[in-house]
Amino acid sequence: MTVDTQERPTALTPVLATWVRPSRLSRAALPVTWLLTRAAMLLLLLRDDAHPIGVGGVAREVHGLYAHWYATLAHGAFPADDPMWQYPPGAGPLLLAPGALPGLTYFQGFVALTLAADALVTYVLVRGDRDPRGAWLWTAGLPLLLHIPLARYDVQVTALAVLALLTLQAAPRLSGTLAALGALVKVWPALTLLGAPRGRTTRQAWGSALAAAAALLVTLALAFRSPFSFLSGQSGRGVQIESLGGTALAVAARFGWPGRVRYQYGAMEYVGPYVGVVAGACLALTAAAFGVLLWWRVRARQYSVATPYDAALCAVLMFTVTSRVISPQYLIWLLGLSAVCLTSRYTSQRPVALLVLAAAGVSALAYPVLYADVMAGTWLGVAVMAVRNALLLGGVLLSFRSLWRATKE
Repeated sequence: MTVDTQERPTALTPVLATWVRPSRLSRAALPVTWLLTRAAMLLLLLRDDAHPIGVGGVAREVHGLYAHWYATLAHGAFPADDPMWQYPPGAGPLLLAPGALPGLTYFQGFVALTLAADALVTYVLVRGDRDPRGAWLWTAGLPLLLHIPLARYDVQVTALAVLALLTLQAAPRLSGTLAALGALVKVWPALTLLGAPRGRTTRQAWGSALAAAAALLVTLALAFRSPFSFLSGQSGRGVQIESLGGTALAVAARFGWPGRVRYQYGAMEYVGPYVGVVAGACLALTAAAFGVLLWWRVRARQYSVATPYDAALCAVLMFTVTSRVISPQYLIWLLGLSAVCLTSRYTSQRPVALLVLAAAGVSALAYPVLYADVMAGTWLGVAVMAVRNALLLGGVLLSFRSLWRATKE
């Protein structure tokens, strides 16, 4: 294995060089932009009941579902009887945290912690000699999802993944611990260790991750009842209307397929003939993506300091696109990982970051702005979802090709 310190130009390098020039980015402007954009997101969230944009109800997850789960968790049990509980046990402490803040309601505490995690991501992306494009992508890209990030705990999970990636070189054991904590909340942060350089770094990172995961699982098993109830929660999942498979079914419905949309497992999903086939195909594609990533890992020879960042973005893109569920908050993960990639001038993923930004903007159109059309399966709703998912699919293909070329001998 060799470590490459030469930046690999792409066909889009001249365009991307002028897209956001670090020399034009005042560090003083970044916190001002962050404050203004987050104030706008917060205003939308506070007016959510008035349906300021689209269908509304974005804050319902925190007011209703998360608060309900908090009450169960506070009594020492995971909500095993709730079919919408499908998360690893690490989500328990995270959902308990807002209730521990004095003087705040659960909703206020949740939003405050989300904003704190958001600010932490921005800070770590810009500190030191990192390319400020990464911090700017995160700061300007997250508001493209409107107020959704403030009403989901994906910002906190993304913060753990970002910290895991940015500490991998200097402190692999800490990186592994952070990745494990994230994985025990939403699984995908484990992929941040996929591109760890072979040898000591990989051994330390993965060893620490396994030890931290085991310790936390034992602690949660002793502290709570039914910590592993989530294992059966995913088995009944169907095909969400916003997934790639859902888009295929929506097109089929326009041509006479008799399926329909039903709310189940906390999402709008298709039910009807062949839905099981589509769901099975998604799972098969996920397994194939895992195989492709392992193949890359075995064949990769040329590592740069950005390789772990690029591999993480590529892997999460693959698993997102092949999933039966592509909720809008998944774009939070992709924006965070894209931002990490842009902190290094050696990244191969700059064009992919542009596609992720575009996909985030279209995702906000799909939900909440035009969600009524998406649920009804109108041609407008189908077109919006097709564009969003085509951007993500294009991102997968471009990401893997760029990663392969950057790491081959």
